[in-house]
Amino acid sequence: MKIGNREFEVKGHTYVMGILNVTPDSFSDGGKWTHRDSALGHVEEMLEEGADLIDIGGESTRPGYQMISEEEEIARVMPVIEAVKANFGVPVSLDTYKWKVAEAGINAGADLINDIWGLKYDNKMADVISKSGLPCCLMHNRHNTDYGTFLQDVAADLSESVRLAEQAGIQREKIILDPGVGFAKTYEQNLEVINRLECLNSLGYPILLGCSRKSVVGITLDLPAHQRVEGTLVTTVMGVMKGCMFVRVHDVKENVRAVKMAEAILYGRR
Repeated sequence: MKIGNREFEVKGHTYVMGILNVTPDSFSDGGKWTHRDSALGHVEEMLEEGADLIDIGGESTRPGYQMISEEEEIARVMPVIEAVKANFGVPVSLDTYKWKVAEAGINAGADLINDIWGLKYDNKMADVISKSGLPCCLMHNRHNTDYGTFLQDVAADLSESVRLAEQAGIQREKIILDPGVGFAKTYEQNLEVINRLECLNSLGYPILLGCSRKSVVGITLDLPAHQRVEGTLVTTVMGVMKGCMFVRVHDVKENVRAVKMAEAILYGRR
């Protein structure tokens, strides 16, 4: 799969997506990277630590988050996307579920659209992505936790996102799926979907896993967000073992090392 100027293998290796939140209120690093220089410094650090792709988000989606206007979100992300693209050769993902923000981000140079609502929040999002020709990541999300058979329902929800993508003309080989850990799921359901990621492999799309510092780690270990690195590393190793294409993380260095070690054990190679 080509993302930006780089070809990514869909199978056989797990890539590390570094998180850059240009928000004042994200649950673990809100306000740290809102200025251009601090954002660029953090990107440089993540690249030195081995990040393969940078995911930029302008609106916090933590539990109980306050939605912001499209204009404010655009004002946050566009300058940062432009600056990252101007200063580094790394592919850039834009984390948004609003078509106007996606369109602005694409114009600024974004290489992938990461939609936490899997094209279901904004009915113009699929068309914007399709016209751009960019790949996309479609995350599982819903407004309730009224599941019948949990994993079957998650797969069915994701299949609906894929259907919306294909109807808009997004090519199959440009779709990544995300099980949506931390979204519309109980604590036990979050553990289950991580443990049984292979159930989603039957859909036939590469998987992105995003568990970094999330509440499923915090609740399990009874730790605040900034002390959840070790718990996150376990989820990353699970992602490698289950064949995920990407893990989306805050702590790049540690997760890159975990991926390397897990792959050395699994595949017998450096």
